[in-house]
Amino acid sequence: MLTHPTIDQLRALGLYGMATAFQELNAQSEARGLEHGEWLAILLQREATMRQQKRFEARARAAKLRHDAQIENTDFRAARGLDRNLFMTLAGCDWIKKHHSLLITGPAGVGKSWLACAIGHKACREDFSVAYHRVPRLFANLALARGDGRYGRILKSLAKIDLLILDDWGLEKLNDDQRRDLLEIIEDRYERRSTIVTSQVPLDRWYEIIAKPSIVDCPYCRRGGASGDYH
Repeated sequence: MLTHPTIDQLRALGLYGMATAFQELNAQSEARGLEHGEWLAILLQREATMRQQKRFEARARAAKLRHDAQIENTDFRAARGLDRNLFMTLAGCDWIKKHHSLLITGPAGVGKSWLACAIGHKACREDFSVAYHRVPRLFANLALARGDGRYGRILKSLAKIDLLILDDWGLEKLNDDQRRDLLEIIEDRYERRSTIVTSQVPLDRWYEIIAKPSIVDCPYCRRGGASGDYH
């Protein structure tokens, strides 16, 4: 069998998973007893697995998650009132397919950002696009973007993300521009995409943070945007 030309051709076609699997199988004497269909099935499975892994890696890089957090490493023993069953249900990501959103609240230091990133990491594995932003820095970037013509492009990009993580919401009262930014982001995503918001500010204090009843009373804010609420 012309092993090397076959491997070279597979690689030239961009079928790197199949090329690797072919090389490994050809080196195993027991694999020579496999039927042609079995060989093909193994090669195709390896190619599919490699492509899925590459998509995940690309999505994870683009997400820029703050923590290298994974669902499997979640500590349910910590005293933060985390419901294991609810959290594992959220980790299934069905709520993202339904364009629901999630609010994670609680005092500083309980791991809100870590939990959000763990869900974001799982969403990347489920082939969703994810983006992580700390709210103060996002507002600062949007303020700069108004002056250099990038504002519309950034908002358009945020609107397309399957799961947007807005971390550290409510650290300071919003000014007029930030309120408009918030409304634009919410309007673009409401019932179209999913959002995770983490905050150490209780919901009953959101009025004073936003300081604009017409924005606080939008459907997303009024409902809390929440599929779950961790304290």
